[in-house]
Amino acid sequence: MSNFSFLRGASSAKELFARAKALGYRALAITDEASMAGVVRAFEAAREAGIAMITGTELQLERGPKLVLLAETLAGYQRLCGWITLGRRRMRKGEYRLTMADLAGDTTGVLALWIPGAVPEAAHGAWVEANFPGRAWLAVELHRGPDDAARLHQLRDLGATLGLPLVAAGDVHMHARGRRALQDTVTAIRHRCTVREAGARLFPNGERHLRRLDVLARTYPPDLLAETTRIADRCTFTLDQLRYEYPREVVPEGHTPASWLRQLSDEGARWRWPAGVPEDVRRKIDDELQLIADLQYESYFLTVHDIVRFARGRGILCQGRGSAANSVVCYVLGITEVDPARVGMLMERFISRERKEPPDIDVDFDSTRREEVIQYVYERYGRERAALTAVATTYSGRSTIRDVAKALGLSPDQVDRLARTLGRWDSALPAAERLREAGFDPDNPVIRRVLALTGQLLNFPRHLSQHPGGFVISDAPLHTLVPVENAAMPDRTVIQWDKDDLDTLGLMKVDVLGIGMLGAISRCLQLLRASGRRELTVQDIPAEDPAVYAMIQRGDTVGTFQIESRAQMAMLPRLKPACYYDLVVQVAIVRPGPIEGKMVHPYLQRRQGREPVVYPSPALEKVLRRTLGIPLFQEQVMQIAIVAAGYTPGEADQLRRSMAAWKRHGGLEPHRERLLAGMRERGYDDAFAERIFEQVKGFGSYGFPESHAASYALVAYVSAWLKCHEPAAFTCALVNTPTHMGFYTPNQLLQEVRRQGVRVLPVDVRYSDWECTLESIGTEVPPTRAAPVGGTSVPISPQPAIRLGFNQILGFPQQAAERLVIARARAPFRHLDDLAHRAGLDRRALDRLAEADALRGLAGHRNRARWAASGVEASLPLFAGMEASPEARVALPPPTPGERVLADYASTGTTLGPHPLRLLRKQLRAQRCRPSRELATLPHGAHVRHAGLVTLRQRPGTAKGVTFVTLEDEDGSVSVVVWQDLGERQRRELANARLLAVDGRWEKVDGVSHLIAGRLHDFSHLMGALQVSSHDYY
Repeated sequence: MSNFSFLRGASSAKELFARAKALGYRALAITDEASMAGVVRAFEAAREAGIAMITGTELQLERGPKLVLLAETLAGYQRLCGWITLGRRRMRKGEYRLTMADLAGDTTGVLALWIPGAVPEAAHGAWVEANFPGRAWLAVELHRGPDDAARLHQLRDLGATLGLPLVAAGDVHMHARGRRALQDTVTAIRHRCTVREAGARLFPNGERHLRRLDVLARTYPPDLLAETTRIADRCTFTLDQLRYEYPREVVPEGHTPASWLRQLSDEGARWRWPAGVPEDVRRKIDDELQLIADLQYESYFLTVHDIVRFARGRGILCQGRGSAANSVVCYVLGITEVDPARVGMLMERFISRERKEPPDIDVDFDSTRREEVIQYVYERYGRERAALTAVATTYSGRSTIRDVAKALGLSPDQVDRLARTLGRWDSALPAAERLREAGFDPDNPVIRRVLALTGQLLNFPRHLSQHPGGFVISDAPLHTLVPVENAAMPDRTVIQWDKDDLDTLGLMKVDVLGIGMLGAISRCLQLLRASGRRELTVQDIPAEDPAVYAMIQRGDTVGTFQIESRAQMAMLPRLKPACYYDLVVQVAIVRPGPIEGKMVHPYLQRRQGREPVVYPSPALEKVLRRTLGIPLFQEQVMQIAIVAAGYTPGEADQLRRSMAAWKRHGGLEPHRERLLAGMRERGYDDAFAERIFEQVKGFGSYGFPESHAASYALVAYVSAWLKCHEPAAFTCALVNTPTHMGFYTPNQLLQEVRRQGVRVLPVDVRYSDWECTLESIGTEVPPTRAAPVGGTSVPISPQPAIRLGFNQILGFPQQAAERLVIARARAPFRHLDDLAHRAGLDRRALDRLAEADALRGLAGHRNRARWAASGVEASLPLFAGMEASPEARVALPPPTPGERVLADYASTGTTLGPHPLRLLRKQLRAQRCRPSRELATLPHGAHVRHAGLVTLRQRPGTAKGVTFVTLEDEDGSVSVVVWQDLGERQRRELANARLLAVDGRWEKVDGVSHLIAGRLHDFSHLMGALQVSSHDYY
């Protein structure tokens, strides 16, 4: 049993097979309970170890026997998958239920080992023998217990009575005895108790590991051990016997898949090039179609086209991305929007003859409507043949240390403090200094045990979750390939394998993914249409607009797609994108791959004219011209390998795959020798070859392929155009699209657009809808676009106001808002009682409205509204429709400015009054804190103290421990750089401060400004009860 039994096994398949090889085993059976989730990784581990793998599962039948079932043949494996699917689909996620009746019938190809209980039930054994004739055994598990001899004698007698041969079984849960402590810990975690409380749930000793052959020989009689080898010899099934067929029903009568794909491609080419298809494009289409036909992938392309056609027919924005953008066939089919000829893509990145692996087409849909597309796939192909891919969620730092500490009996307070010594995704154990800071003694035996077990449990699979949208669709029922189970979400089913497993076995998937920005763009266009400002589609947006690129070059990109992070905004004034391809580079360059490959600085130096642009050879100039001689994309590395080292296109793609996997699995060294030798043969010096290899290694971290960046750059440009020309509608759409918040909260987006001069109107029961809307304000004054600190302002067109919707009131139900809007449409509300009765609002809903100051037009200021809401009572039927007697108005003072800000943030998460720091400015001045507007006037290198609300903390994996913090005050935002040593010394201030003051050095280079922190101060006490949310990524 491997760790893919999810908190039952305490060793990975790789550890089990490596140990089995070291001990001289011939074969090993992987039998996780009601699961095949780990068999693909076990298959790889077995292949690597050179040991036969037996595929099986353990099942506990309801009111029946406990069985270990092994796949003897392909038919047997398919039966096991069918039974697991049946048991899982009838229960909620994580559970299964099977009865003896479910396993009755044809069981050919399945071997059964009966695991009797402490008191064996002969009837169960008789049923096993009858249901699996000639393929059933009685399993004997001996673990140095006090009654092993008696147990063996008892089972021999039982086996003779039932006619069942006996076989030795180990019930292995760990590869070595040293994992006993972890085994006990995961058992306690699974049962949600402490190890001390687990009692009989724990194994009595540590014998459930892979034992030496001589130990087994002393424990089990020879005939029981011999039976294990006979079973192993019978089990001939291996996973590479699986055959996958793609569905064929997307082809109409009278067509083959090839002829139908050809017809659709021809029609699409005429649509893309109405004036005539260029000859080179026609040639590329023919070459691609021939390759697709040779590899028999036509049905795959037709299926993706069918899904995209459905989405476009429903008005759902979508766009293919990733390696599919290399394909001109995908472009003419409307799957992608990037013309490969425009950016010179490499087809082999997508599909190649040498690779003989299926292509991977990712399509992004409007995330707010993606569920429609997912349900279409289920309806078209049926749940028997379509399911989502799983994702094996693994233990990360904080969750691991929390679970282990609980299991070892630490108090809730200690667990919480210990967990906070790690970031959410930290993979290293906390340092001794951090433990001491949290109040723990690093030498305490309990703490040392917690840390040791945490280190062992890190990266273990924790549970199966669903892939965001990766569909596997087959011609035959999916359960003939892999078990299918229910997802946690309703109306979703998932297979038990994840994406990496599909790649290993060559199964094709379609990624139906979601991008929140596509939803925001769609909502923005709807707002523009509904408000009468303009009738616009994505295709109507002008390309290469100078005003858009001027805005991008200033780093004024809050809320845009992919270029909105502080790292991107710091790069924009240096790179100064001026055309679409510059934007492709911009999207890709601030990524771990180029950063770790040391490609960013040389590219910027050349871009800014500070370093000459040189090429190693005329042949490589064609490959590297557009990126100024620096390889920034995976495709360029592949092309360098082809041109300079003699790789074939298929071999170059294997290099790409090795790049992506070398940090986890190694395997790059053979490519190093091949690259160096190939480049040396063609006259390139070793220094250049070594530099290229180091850049290849950089791509072992996350780097964008050019095709991916090209697709994202299109969305980035559209979002930037809308922000530039329609900031009110764009911000309104962003706030209305909860699936796209990016790095910024609604409060930050609204404060940003207010600084640009766009009016934001409060929630009001007389005017607001559920979502935020655009509202004409009569004479619309042209606002000014406020640039980041140190920038300039440019005028934009007159803008409508943004009216906040009821969706901004925390805890206000949508159903109540919809009733309110319907009632208001019939007649305006006369007073508060009228509102409550006609909209059917209860006391809680009225209180929410009063707290949000949404009743101002009916009841006066916030204090009056609270008083009035508390006096509204439900009408009795006899008095329904009668006017309530007016009450004498109680004289209540209006809230103070500070009270208004507190109430605004508590109820809506934002304020339309003065910024909180404007109210605190006098106190901050007394602490020598300068506002952000004054920082813009300071020279480079000035020492200053600045304070602001913490709105973002980010520690990228490539930043070597550096944390980037965004501070907001009444005039804008300031980026703060906190070096690792300071972050460690002042972790408490960095992690916990809501109002952070920074003593530091002001840097202003190439139009980019930031504050290098020297000391941090937590001024949160000045904020009182005010809570402002921060997006933290560290």
